Amino acid sequence: MAKKVAVIGAGVSGLISLKCCVDEGLEPTCFERTEDIGGVWRFKEKVEDGRASIYQSVITNTSKEMSCFSDFPMPEDFPNFLHNSKLLEYFRIFAKKFDLLKYIQFQTTVLSVRKCPDFSSSGQWKVVTESNGKEQSAVFDAVMVCSGHHFLPHIPLKSFPGIERFKGQYFHSRQYKHPDGFEGKRILVIGMGNSGSDIAVELSKNAAQVFISTRHGTWVVSRVSEDGYPWDSVFHTRFRSMLRNVLPRTVVKWMIEQQMNRWFNHENYGLEPQNKYIMKEPVLNDDVPSRLLCGAIKVKSTVKELTETSAIFEDGTVEENIDVIIFATGYSFSFPFLEDSLVKVENNMVSLYKYIFPAHLEKSTFACIGLIQPLGSIFPTAELQARWVTRVFKGLCSLPSERTMMMDIIKRNEKRIDLFGESQSQTLQTNYVDYLDELALEIGAKPDFCSLLFKDPKLAVRLYFGPCNSYQYRLAGPGQWEGARSAIFTQKQRILKPLKTRVLKDSSNFPVSFLLKILGLLAVVVAFFCQLQWS
Repeated sequence: MAKKVAVIGAGVSGLISLKCCVDEGLEPTCFERTEDIGGVWRFKEKVEDGRASIYQSVITNTSKEMSCFSDFPMPEDFPNFLHNSKLLEYFRIFAKKFDLLKYIQFQTTVLSVRKCPDFSSSGQWKVVTESNGKEQSAVFDAVMVCSGHHFLPHIPLKSFPGIERFKGQYFHSRQYKHPDGFEGKRILVIGMGNSGSDIAVELSKNAAQVFISTRHGTWVVSRVSEDGYPWDSVFHTRFRSMLRNVLPRTVVKWMIEQQMNRWFNHENYGLEPQNKYIMKEPVLNDDVPSRLLCGAIKVKSTVKELTETSAIFEDGTVEENIDVIIFATGYSFSFPFLEDSLVKVENNMVSLYKYIFPAHLEKSTFACIGLIQPLGSIFPTAELQARWVTRVFKGLCSLPSERTMMMDIIKRNEKRIDLFGESQSQTLQTNYVDYLDELALEIGAKPDFCSLLFKDPKLAVRLYFGPCNSYQYRLAGPGQWEGARSAIFTQKQRILKPLKTRVLKDSSNFPVSFLLKILGLLAVVVAFFCQLQWS
């Protein structure tokens, strides 16, 4: 008989977990507290308690080819970076294609998840839910928590003396929906992550003045990279990841600084990070430097104190007549339906093996999916987590001893602090390609480059030097997809398709730039021989 799995949440992680359960022959039931799928990516005008909230203009920071699920490319006419409504459309197409909606119980809240009395032998869980005022309980063989980590606003008001005297309006960024009503205002945005930067840019177009306060500074990166390709399709390659792993840290840090300053000099704009050698997640925003050049946004240091109408900063400067303060200070997370003994959140951190499994359970029948912040797209990451988890549930993969898992948790945390620092916003941070390969290795889906070099050298080169996309993890192993190779070689076509909306005459097959390189090489050769002749 198929094992019954409770999936909590029907956002991105919940949807892919459902599909992975079905692929492995498990019997999933998904509990979603709202009336629809999509999680954080489904925009709603009204903020709801316990649910993630986004502003109307949100666009993805990772491109479609690096974000799609591994056996289901996004439509080629979709833009490379998607508005939240377009991404939700993809999720709907995905759910329909794999008939996932029938497994979801909407408007059903999970109240508690507890071990059954015989857990040490059965590994089963009792899940209590509530729907339309009625409580129900059911026993499941395994549980996948997919409830996300962007729904509890973190507002450290104690760090802002005088906030109780401030006469203007102040709120967390999750309350922000659109720029209406902020015209002509003097606005202070506290925090310069992706949300804070997006909101500051949007408001600056009609506000009297926008100030953005940053404690440590930040790198700002454009979505547009080399030759106009999406940033992540250029940055996330196995070759570049290998260089970052094998080169001395000082060299890597120097390379990162040079790369980040290629677009504009961050020091000149007052944005250079305080510790520029920590690999903190950069801000993805194409408009920040432009708005700074125009004076519509002004960068400020940490807020030292607030008065009734003004903000006093650590550098001694004062900005008067502040109308609105927006706290873009991130999120904390919790699991109110779980006991602390199962997953305890301390200082915005949890102790989980590879960010997934509690190490102390007698039976490996509980997992958290998507409770991670990779330096890349969360979608392929959550998918590989779910593929591994469902095989563990099925007994096809096994976990090491508790001692081994605890050692891994400690070592991984030390490495995270070394790479990303100790900021609360970085507690779930991890390298992207390394982590994907690590998960793929667990299920036998990591590409075998040595074998491919002999069998399919063209593919091997593309895998190593090209974008590390999710299709690579469907070439071999369980869940192998026959369309994976084709998807890898046609990726460029899908990237360029939405851009080619104007018909151009066919350009020469022999580019001028290539001709110039040949002529330049010939000139060097001629000069060399001429020098030999005259010497």
